[in-house]
Amino acid sequence: MSTTDGMHSMTSTAMTEALSRFLDVDVARYKLVATNLANIDTPGYQTRDLDFRTELRRASAEASGVEPTGNDQGHLSTASFQPVARRVHGLIERPDGNNVSVERESLLLAEAQMKFNLGIQLLKDQFHTISLAINSGGSTSS
Repeated sequence: MSTTDGMHSMTSTAMTEALSRFLDVDVARYKLVATNLANIDTPGYQTRDLDFRTELRRASAEASGVEPTGNDQGHLSTASFQPVARRVHGLIERPDGNNVSVERESLLLAEAQMKFNLGIQLLKDQFHTISLAINSGGSTSS
């Protein structure tokens, strides 16, 4: 076992793995929103999005079904997660066929950023808890 593998096993808990999947899905949505905004002037472009809860459930199911091989150690990596993006229906379409709404995408961008910040803070808290457990392990308080 390499040092990296040992470190992964020490910091890998159910919560850190769940937060990792949460961040993977959030980053995927963030990228979709950015793509939508980048295509605001592309004739015929149709807004795409993903269902956050559905994708989080799917990412969790994929992660629990992964067999540990090599460096994978049974966890879901960002490279293996492929979200299902779907066209968003019901948006106002301009004469050129594009239906990207700056207001909608800006709101989703802000939401994704808030979720990301929350996920990172929760992950920091988990690592802090793990660090406290490691550093206080075996010591007795008098």
